[in-house]
Amino acid sequence: MIDWNVAVQAGTRLVRPGPQVTHDEAREVVKELRELSKIAHGHVRDFTGMASELDPDPATIVDRPGWIRANVDGFRVVLEPLMEQMSERRGPGPLGGAGNVVVQAVGSRVTGMQVGAILAYMASRVLGQYELFLPPDPSGRAPTGRLTLVAPNIVHVEQELGVEARDFRLWVCLHEETHRAQFTGVSWLREYVQDQMTKFLLASDLDPGVMLDRIRDAAEAVADAVRGVGDANLIDAIQSPEQREILDRLTAVMTLVEGHGDYVMDAVGPEVVPSVQQIRSRFQGRRAGGSKLDRTIRRLLGIDLKMKQYAEGSRFVRRVVTEIGMSGFNQVWQSPETLPTHAEIKEPALWMDRVVGPRAIDAPPEANEA
Repeated sequence: MIDWNVAVQAGTRLVRPGPQVTHDEAREVVKELRELSKIAHGHVRDFTGMASELDPDPATIVDRPGWIRANVDGFRVVLEPLMEQMSERRGPGPLGGAGNVVVQAVGSRVTGMQVGAILAYMASRVLGQYELFLPPDPSGRAPTGRLTLVAPNIVHVEQELGVEARDFRLWVCLHEETHRAQFTGVSWLREYVQDQMTKFLLASDLDPGVMLDRIRDAAEAVADAVRGVGDANLIDAIQSPEQREILDRLTAVMTLVEGHGDYVMDAVGPEVVPSVQQIRSRFQGRRAGGSKLDRTIRRLLGIDLKMKQYAEGSRFVRRVVTEIGMSGFNQVWQSPETLPTHAEIKEPALWMDRVVGPRAIDAPPEANEA
């Protein structure tokens, strides 16, 4: 369904070059980001109280093409087994034989180019990520995950915002190290996210008539985004009813983990990142800006929705920690059943009442955690 080689070729060809730096400057940025990721890990572990890795590897530092290649590798790990299942369910194409092979080959290349174009756009925006899905190592063992930072994007944003470079780099590392703590310290979380993703993809309705309706909905979403009306995006437009229910759960957990990362990167404190308030203020303004074309693409790809997730999730974490302390909040990681729903993220008291209990809510917050 997707020609991954075409995706990589298209993405690396279309991606914009990063900021101009000398070889020595680039080497220094890479060195400092690796060091800061280790420093951030200790701060995150102490602040959150999560039982994450004691001495993890430093972050992997990549450029924009490197980020594209890494994400294609991750997509292949997750999607190729599912695509085989979906193809078996769909059965042979209407042309049959060699004709069907040609149609599939052309279609996979077109899809590969589309994936590459989206990755090229994202590759100039992403500062870092915790990669959950990686190809096996030479021994055949599947890695548990990898923290990746995109050096040219970090340099570009710190220059654009006019902030202190070391503070900004450590601030970014705090967010991404929080994700490492989540997925290494919570034994079931990675499997839960992968299971929901699998269910979402397998719930695709392959009926041609239904798919045609979805294509029309997607076209309307594009038209609305260009006109600047409504809030639909392509993901919403192509979902089946069953997928909407699954995506609701996925969105809730991703809102939690992103909001938790945003909360920690700010709350660790000025003694760690002295200019954190200035960085947050300027960074927030940058998130809301951009050209009309950029805003349109962000809406279509659901990036604006992701920004709302950061804010909603951060408010949830802040409210819960303020009322019942960090150890009370950490009950969210006990099991999938203790994860907040969408409604509970919007109204944290509902989650605290369900999971923690009304008596604990009335207890004073723990020292130094409010």
